[in-house]
Amino acid sequence: MPPDSLSFVAGERPGGPVLAPARPEPRRRVREASRRAPRVRRDVLFWIACAGFALSLALVTTLTPHRVWGACAAVGYAAAAELARRAPRPWSRPSALAALLGAVVVPLTLMVLAGTAQSEVHVVERSGGLLLNSGSPYLPHPVDVEDYNPYLPGMALFGIPHALFGGTPLADARVWFCAAFLVSMLVAARESGRDSLAPRAKSGAGAALLLAAFPAVALPLAVGGVDLPVIGLMCLGLALAGRGGSGTAAGLAMGAAAALKWTAWPLLPVGLVLLAVTAGRRAAVRAGVVAVLVAAVAVVPVALADPHAFVEHVVLFPLGQGGVHSPADSPLPGYLLATYVPGGSVLAMGALVAAAGGVAVSLAIRPPRTLVAAADRLALGLGLAMCLIPATRFGYLVYPLVLAAWFRREGLVTAARRVGRSVAGGPWAAWGTADRGSAPERAAERASRGGHRARGGRAGRGAVSAFGGAAAGGAVSAFGGAAAGGAVSAFGGAAAGGAVSGGEATGVSVRGVGVSG
Repeated sequence: MPPDSLSFVAGERPGGPVLAPARPEPRRRVREASRRAPRVRRDVLFWIACAGFALSLALVTTLTPHRVWGACAAVGYAAAAELARRAPRPWSRPSALAALLGAVVVPLTLMVLAGTAQSEVHVVERSGGLLLNSGSPYLPHPVDVEDYNPYLPGMALFGIPHALFGGTPLADARVWFCAAFLVSMLVAARESGRDSLAPRAKSGAGAALLLAAFPAVALPLAVGGVDLPVIGLMCLGLALAGRGGSGTAAGLAMGAAAALKWTAWPLLPVGLVLLAVTAGRRAAVRAGVVAVLVAAVAVVPVALADPHAFVEHVVLFPLGQGGVHSPADSPLPGYLLATYVPGGSVLAMGALVAAAGGVAVSLAIRPPRTLVAAADRLALGLGLAMCLIPATRFGYLVYPLVLAAWFRREGLVTAARRVGRSVAGGPWAAWGTADRGSAPERAAERASRGGHRARGGRAGRGAVSAFGGAAAGGAVSAFGGAAAGGAVSAFGGAAAGGAVSGGEATGVSVRGVGVSG
């Protein structure tokens, strides 16, 4: 193309009429209008919704621990929303810290000092004393619901500090529940972060804070949820299996989780299959042997000490077949079948076995090859089990929720930041912040002010090159595009001869998304 054709950039075509400036594209007009509108970030909305949930729970519940938690958490979440509104970036750490302080630290401290807790805390603390005194954490002849201990013997270890030191605050079982959960999640973040395809380890602390501040996790942390240390060890075992290695560390973590509660046992097949993919069959066999040995050391001696009590507490009572009706009666399919359908308990157990068999077949036919895939498979199996078991609670669904979210935590935070300011207008406009636009839009805006060179691009003759693009002759090139002869090229397109291109253009013809000059 002759050099004088560059005069097209100034608005003239050699031998032709003066060209009128092109009308702005509809998309650009929409983006410019949306940038002028006030917007509210989704992290602000998230904390406001959490505050609303906490306040509603405080107003409607009849349980004193839940009422205390709701009042404290509502204040903490409201403070988090205000800090998030003032923060320059979405999902800031100060807002997460404020939520964690109001939803976990303050209510937990108040309830520990007042001696208020869920019944599960007292069950675990009593079982620790029984384990030290009789060698079994189970009462031989339970009479009412609070006499039952449906957990495996490893859970009694959290009650030993109370048995040794009495009612001192640091001996409360909830303190050790929290410590085990948070330490396990932080170590799991570090281990999964060692894989280049996994979330970065440096995001682990912030992700753990955000997870602990989420109402489904913060509530049991404060009032005494025994499932959280189990979930933490499950995440740790799965992270170690995804890292590979000899399998010993993964086996120790999986065995420790399996010694606490039956709900951790589905981790074993999923974790071992993942380890076989990442480190080979020998490592998987080694991890399986270690996990079984750890669980057996914790469970078998207690089961042999009093087999009848073990079966009554740990097997029959969780299935709704004990001498006392289980309080786990959330209206999920398994409970509804067992309660309202003749022979429903058998049907529910049959459906549970079928679901377990289906997950096992899927592991054999299509084994998970990534950490996220394994976590999703485990979350699916646990979700089905929680829905189909005859004695169940909505709170058990925290297992699949945490597993499904934790191992894709950086993707979720990145997506939230990307769309975090996409809710516009309305009564929340005062909470919003303006979007500065995307990188291509900012590059085009800089181009309108004059030519310059940005981030390694090569530019000449009044051109703009951004993010590695090369431009010559009065052209704008963004994100790797190459342009020459009065052209604009974006997102890798190549343009020549006076064309505007999002694909590829030559002369006056356009292929892809473009407008010919």
